[in-house]
Amino acid sequence: MNRAPSPGRGPAKPRVSIHWFRRDLRTADNHGLYRALQDHGAVLGLFIFDVEILSRLEDREDRRVDFIHRALTGLRYEIGEAGGGILVEHGQPLEAWRRVLEKFEVTAVTTNHDHEPRAIARDKAVGELLASRGIPFRTFKDTSVFERDEVMKGDGTPYTVFTPYSRRWRESWTPECVRPFPSARHLDRLWRSRSLPMPSLGDIGFRETDLDVPSHRLPVALLRHYPKTRDFPAVAGTSRLGVHLRFGTVSPRAIAARAREESDTFLNELIWREFFMQILWHHPRVERRPFRAEYEAVPWSRDDAAFAAWCEGCTGYPIVDAGMRELRATGFMHNRVRMVTASFLAKHLLVDWRLGEAWFARWLLDFELSSNNGNWQWAAGCGCDAAPYFRVFSPERQQEKFDPDGAYVRRWIPELGTTDYPQPIVDHAFARKRAIETYRKALESK
Repeated sequence: MNRAPSPGRGPAKPRVSIHWFRRDLRTADNHGLYRALQDHGAVLGLFIFDVEILSRLEDREDRRVDFIHRALTGLRYEIGEAGGGILVEHGQPLEAWRRVLEKFEVTAVTTNHDHEPRAIARDKAVGELLASRGIPFRTFKDTSVFERDEVMKGDGTPYTVFTPYSRRWRESWTPECVRPFPSARHLDRLWRSRSLPMPSLGDIGFRETDLDVPSHRLPVALLRHYPKTRDFPAVAGTSRLGVHLRFGTVSPRAIAARAREESDTFLNELIWREFFMQILWHHPRVERRPFRAEYEAVPWSRDDAAFAAWCEGCTGYPIVDAGMRELRATGFMHNRVRMVTASFLAKHLLVDWRLGEAWFARWLLDFELSSNNGNWQWAAGCGCDAAPYFRVFSPERQQEKFDPDGAYVRRWIPELGTTDYPQPIVDHAFARKRAIETYRKALESK
């Protein structure tokens, strides 16, 4: 028999479990969502547009926010087709969770791991809030094949050199490590709800962009030709999957399984991604400081004009300028060109690598802290397993080798070859000598 509500008390709150979507914007092969559906049922999806992150973005037309909003729109439709709902909140995470707990009787919460320092602090605070209400909070591995302490040296310490890490990573591989979690098969266990409102981009303070979403597909031909085409920026020889891996619109397990079958070179790139993830996890100080502490002694230049010329793609070195213009125009920069532009800033111009890292973080659609930080420190010579300080790339030689007919630079520098294009802001031979001497003296002083 149904009981009448107690006098003075409102209707009972809906009883749900919650899967908190963050970097896993998909229903297929989603570890945390699978656990929620299997172990708890009546699952309500939740996503929080975190104002602590959004407030740090400098542009109201940020392609990443647009990408997330589009991905959420698709996810909301898919969940809605299965009869469920996703609640989209906007605010500070703890406050958003307090609002959720006022609306629902939450029985359990699942989510997937996030290894970045701010995310770890956020999850600790949310976990404490949920624990104070007696609500279980479980997190799962989903953003990588291996993580945290799963690929370690024989003495139990983390690797700081890529090659032995890669070797152990490969030795650790089993079919089980990429076994998919059939979350999409169990959407009948979602909490049945009417459509929940979703804020527009304008509601959260942003505008639509010119975002050209790269395909999440991984063609067989691309994988098979990847070793020969990946270094040539004028060729569509890279996967452009970075943004999908960053926000979890594809399964890292599925991508790694494909790569292992069809392209060891592509698999190696995925292992680099996980290497930098575990470096950040074990050494969170690298977010702001060089992995190799002795590089703190390098006396970086304070040449604001040189830094501005680099940002604007006006250094007089075509491959550098093309890359920087591509970044601003599209939110993407070819992998080879990222390396050249980063090396140019840190070594030719002797500008602090952290300024370049922050510029990439502002514009890259596929920005991921661990990879961006790890690759910038590699280019500057101050990271783990980094390029030695005396290795200074010649932009001219890089262009001759990887853009021999100039197709890439002409695409982004239409004024190339005219008086409108600037002369080089620094001579390569001079810059190379200066960089080597500056680094050497700084390191000898330690």
